[in-house]
Amino acid sequence: MKMRVMIAEDEPMAQKELIYLLEKEVDVQLFPSAETGRELVELYKQYEPDIVFLDVEMPELSGVEAAKRIVEITYMQTPYFVFTTAYDEYAIEAFEIDAVDYLLKPYDEIRFQTALKRIRARLNKFERTMIQQIQQQQQQVVSARLLVDDGEKMAVLSPESIYYAEPVNRMLEIHTAEKVVKSRLRLQELEKELTGYAFFRTHRSYLVNLNHILEITPWFNGTSNVTLNDKARTVIPVSRAARKILFEHFNL
Repeated sequence: MKMRVMIAEDEPMAQKELIYLLEKEVDVQLFPSAETGRELVELYKQYEPDIVFLDVEMPELSGVEAAKRIVEITYMQTPYFVFTTAYDEYAIEAFEIDAVDYLLKPYDEIRFQTALKRIRARLNKFERTMIQQIQQQQQQVVSARLLVDDGEKMAVLSPESIYYAEPVNRMLEIHTAEKVVKSRLRLQELEKELTGYAFFRTHRSYLVNLNHILEITPWFNGTSNVTLNDKARTVIPVSRAARKILFEHFNL
């Protein structure tokens, strides 16, 4: 799988040099570059790259501030940041937000390869962790009924009968084959209650029963949709970060 990379750099020559180095890597997919911190945040929302090379000093919003905003708006796995700067005194500030590395300008190709090595190690570790979590969930066998407070009474549900759940108008709608149960539970609370069952957060607003997935189709910018096997053939979005973990579950 290719590393999805974005560059944020306001100096044209430094940007071109970094693009040149990254284009030589066979496992790198480059996205459009940003020239300001604010532009980076907007482009990140659109493309959700795995790695961001960003200059510490940029117009409108510094690289460090832009990185902090990206961390705030990211639902699952935040991107790996590599800061670039002409001054090594900025390194301490960069590592305060858990940057993978920082590079001094002009770029040294050997030092650049060291940074890529660190990034690949982080990505591999994350993927191994996700696989282990999925395997642990698959090994758990739970047989029980779920009590859901709908505000007036306690509804008794079989976890296997649940197709998906989503928050709607401050209530949580739990969709089963027979009915839609509305509850004051938060989605995170229901997810905790269903620990041990085959449920997965495909998106910040959806909890899906993996056993009811009929098909997975690609969407755009690395996202996907899943179609459920209910009567309505409900289509649920899958975020780019969740897509990787979902595919690991199905060994794709």
